[in-house]
Amino acid sequence: MENPLKRIWQGSGTAHGGWLSLRDDFAASVMGDVGFDYLVVDMQHGLADYTQATRLIQAVGHSDSVPLVRVPWNDPAIIGRVLDAGALGIIVPMVNSAEEAAAAVRACRYAPDGARSWGPLLAARLHGAYETAAANDSVLCIPMIETAAAVAAIDDILAVPGIDAIYVGPADLSLTYELPPAGDNDGPFVGALETIIDACISHGVVPGIHANPMLAAKRRDQGFRMVTVSSDDQALVQGAAAMLRAGTVGDL
Repeated sequence: MENPLKRIWQGSGTAHGGWLSLRDDFAASVMGDVGFDYLVVDMQHGLADYTQATRLIQAVGHSDSVPLVRVPWNDPAIIGRVLDAGALGIIVPMVNSAEEAAAAVRACRYAPDGARSWGPLLAARLHGAYETAAANDSVLCIPMIETAAAVAAIDDILAVPGIDAIYVGPADLSLTYELPPAGDNDGPFVGALETIIDACISHGVVPGIHANPMLAAKRRDQGFRMVTVSSDDQALVQGAAAMLRAGTVGDL
């Protein structure tokens, strides 16, 4: 079992991904055909519950995109369940300390590296042979850095063994600096991103961030190597709006 994202990062490349906020497995399979390096099932702010998330993971897993899940919280129970469903990486929200990062790592790894319980019912069917050592090597643990407190503790967080990447949530990060909840901001937000990237380089951890098509090039230039550029709901709205404009412009 191999995780293609690791191969991209080992070659110093940048992985470009999509976000699944909807709960429709057909939409997920369509997104999987587009060519994203990874697709994230969002169980924190998206619409999918566990049952729906398992179908989305399976849909993505049958494409060339790597199935990841953003879990609702840093909870070993749900982390273990979505890994058993076939996710090859977990994005963990609101990690603000080394202790919280270590808890996320433990939930993602089998003993002796962690405390994940054995039972990869769907994962074994999706990925074939599923051995503990291979799973520990392939499954990505990706804490979210999305508060000023996390930025202040970034070196301690990244020093935790077993962290493969981090993922910046720009809206929540902005809020903690008393800025609008946007994908980009000025002021202390800029310095926070610089601090995060410098720390990731120092610790050999991949820096990731939530973005959009307009911000993707800027984030790559800044040094981010995991960049989410689109989501299923945004693609639906923007695509439909563009087709409506194209179809009605002659009548306006």
